[in-house]
Amino acid sequence: MEHFLHAFFAPKSIALFGASERVPSIGETVYKNLRGDNFNGPIYLINPNHSEIFGEHCFKNIFEIEHSVDLAIIVTPAKHVNQIMEDCGKYGVKAAIILSDGFRETGTLGEKLVHTAKRFGIRFIGPNCLGVMRPSSGLNATFNNGSALDGSLALISQSGALCTSILDWAKSRKLGFSAVVSIGRTADVHFGDLLDYLIYDPKTKSILLYIEGINHARSFISALKAASRVKPILVMKVGRHNTAPKVVKTDTSAISGHDDVFNAVLRQAGAVRGYKVNDLFVAATVLSKDKRLKGDNLVVITNGGGLGAISADRASDLDIQLPALSEYTKKALRGCLPSHWSQTNPIDIIGDAPPERYKKVLEVCLNDKTIHGIIIILTPQSMSQPLDVASNIVKVAQDPDKVLIACFMGGEHVNSARVLLEENNIPTFQTPEAAIEAFSYLRSFSLNQKLLLQAPEPLQKETHIHSEGPKIIIENALSEGRNILTELESMAILNAYGISTPRAAIARDANEAVMQAESIGYPVVMKIYSKDITYKSNIGGVCLGLINATAVKSAYQDMIKTVSAQFPKIELMGVTVESMYTKKIGRELMVGLMTDHVFGPVISFGAGGKTIEIMRDREVAIPPLNKTLVTELISRTKISKMLGPFRQLPPCNLAAIEHVLLSVSQIACELPWIKELIINPLMVDDQNAMALDARIVIQHHTKMGRYEHMAIHPYPCELIKNEVFHSGEILTIRPIRPEDAKIEREFVDRLSLESKYFRFLQGMRSLQQSMLIRFTQIDYDLEMALIAVIDKNGSELEIGVARYVTNIDRTSCEFAVVVADDWHRKGIAGRLMQALIASATDKGLKEMQGTVLAENRPMLKFCQGLNFDIKYENQDIGVCNVVKKLY
Repeated sequence: MEHFLHAFFAPKSIALFGASERVPSIGETVYKNLRGDNFNGPIYLINPNHSEIFGEHCFKNIFEIEHSVDLAIIVTPAKHVNQIMEDCGKYGVKAAIILSDGFRETGTLGEKLVHTAKRFGIRFIGPNCLGVMRPSSGLNATFNNGSALDGSLALISQSGALCTSILDWAKSRKLGFSAVVSIGRTADVHFGDLLDYLIYDPKTKSILLYIEGINHARSFISALKAASRVKPILVMKVGRHNTAPKVVKTDTSAISGHDDVFNAVLRQAGAVRGYKVNDLFVAATVLSKDKRLKGDNLVVITNGGGLGAISADRASDLDIQLPALSEYTKKALRGCLPSHWSQTNPIDIIGDAPPERYKKVLEVCLNDKTIHGIIIILTPQSMSQPLDVASNIVKVAQDPDKVLIACFMGGEHVNSARVLLEENNIPTFQTPEAAIEAFSYLRSFSLNQKLLLQAPEPLQKETHIHSEGPKIIIENALSEGRNILTELESMAILNAYGISTPRAAIARDANEAVMQAESIGYPVVMKIYSKDITYKSNIGGVCLGLINATAVKSAYQDMIKTVSAQFPKIELMGVTVESMYTKKIGRELMVGLMTDHVFGPVISFGAGGKTIEIMRDREVAIPPLNKTLVTELISRTKISKMLGPFRQLPPCNLAAIEHVLLSVSQIACELPWIKELIINPLMVDDQNAMALDARIVIQHHTKMGRYEHMAIHPYPCELIKNEVFHSGEILTIRPIRPEDAKIEREFVDRLSLESKYFRFLQGMRSLQQSMLIRFTQIDYDLEMALIAVIDKNGSELEIGVARYVTNIDRTSCEFAVVVADDWHRKGIAGRLMQALIASATDKGLKEMQGTVLAENRPMLKFCQGLNFDIKYENQDIGVCNVVKKLY
């Protein structure tokens, strides 16, 4: 099925609204760009004020054109754009690029435009954008001053000005692009749509994004994760500080969000972030060469000791280790270098190094299998001969497992050498710092690819959480007009999700406080209890270390008196009496849940206690979390270094911390009313983790879908079903998880060759790792895989799987189903398909499609039984299409 964006990148015909001869004007520039880049299809010029432009016929409106139009390019004043879109809709145009500005101050114009486009099913890029380039197709639908070279790097930017700068710089470096898209105000087509297209674009090998804000968080994350699995992505986002988002919103109407949250999104999606415009240039240089690292070890070769030191400093800044040279390599280098060479990495080959010395040293390093990247630095000294050095580098740089990066410093004396290196696909930089940074991007991409392709170990079986109690607590508070829960209400919610809290009870007078303290056991903590007071310690509402009845009674009276004096109109309901945490080996941590206005629920973790605001040791992650993400989240904090053995303290129970974080993740998924949750402190020792204090802020929840409040769709527990066979075996049908990689591989391995052929339409023996990850790490928002499992000696055995993937049109899906050979004719496939069809229907999909080999008669009969229509349109290639309408 053809992607809806295909018309933007490969249109067969174009209509240019607002074409002009006036110089300078956008209409004139776009016309010349379209003609100058030799677009292969017809270009229809439209301007009611002209009958002819540059000697070509000009139409008054689109209805005068007697041929179909794939793409409309609109450069007219904003007040005319909506009528043009109306005309395009009536004419049958389905794609438009709106370069026109003027929608910033006149919001109603933009609203009308979006409404008109939706009414006619027109997808559009813009408004207020530079346009679109597809160099390989000769398409330059921009008002940029010139075109771009053909290449493998895609650039998507919300800033047209940045696009023009990068394009101008790239041309001087002979750097080419597979696509350039300036998306402006993202009123319709957004980042997620474009990433979704570029995933399958064979011309695109890597992607650069310049982002000012995100409007469609879930689709952005879904597409970013999918694209990052196959192509490296570098993202530069502005709005990192308090003043920037105001500028961003004015320029693009995008929403910026918290910067540390955006970092978490990129990290979890596998993309890498740049922070300066120069980062884009550096990354573009190295990514455009399609270089990929096989490992982390970097060696620097230089003819200047100072430059080696500069390189080492920058490498240290970026946490890049320059490993010691192996004895074998050192011995080989001694045979071709003067006795006073550096003897270490960076390799200083001395300032008088001629081209032959560079060549021999490079050959030695290329022969060392432990070296993965080499940076070659040259300064134009009297013996250097830069062009000859570059020629030697080109001759020996044939190892596909090694990444070579050149740094030829200077100007006139090294220009020709730089050109030669660039022409031979060797990235070249003018400073050691830039060369090191380029390597760091390649390393980060490599690490993120590995992280995405890792399948976590199986989790223990989840304990079922009853969320009805927490929901009742929240609904009761909202009905009373409260948006902050009391501490006991907060603790009850934590308890419901398996998070330990101190034993506590309410006391409404001093005698009852004594009774509760005696029941709980001394020492106890007493806290003021009121629905109107949140921060108790600031107003004398907390008393610690009460060790007997006299102390409790006295503290109660003093506390009530002190707080009443400060807040005479507030209702005091008494106090809470809690058991006091007395262990000396605990560490104070903080676990939080907040709501980001772009990406929804965000989980934070770091150092806790009274110094939380001073320490500012906080890292964040986007739920839902798994053990892999939890481990990574903990490791990024400073406090993590104190969780192991520390002086006389035993190591903390990390499993207990992980349990709390996973439980808070589940709270984030299941309780969308929670706007903020703070556990501080979370006391952790060698045995347990206990929430000593908690604060929960709630809000009314208006979104309809169960997980609509989340940027990443969590594991859909509601689809888990258990059935009992006649044999007494329990069959579980549930959505697949990343942790199922092992049983999924084993399932496919057990299939007969015939079953594999019928399922995958090709012969295969085992799943490749990339395919295994693709099958188990799915986006539950856009696809579903249901597996059938039974218990076998205490472990799950997969005996069948059915899956669908939503098509590009977002209204239909492709399905597949396969059952283990020894479980045929037992109703497994039928159970799986009924559950899969129900899931697709609940998602609002209208049609389910599949491809079946004509010789697979049992499968065709099975589909007929499920009321699929069989279409024999491809009998010449032995394939049938099966289709079922979903209502």
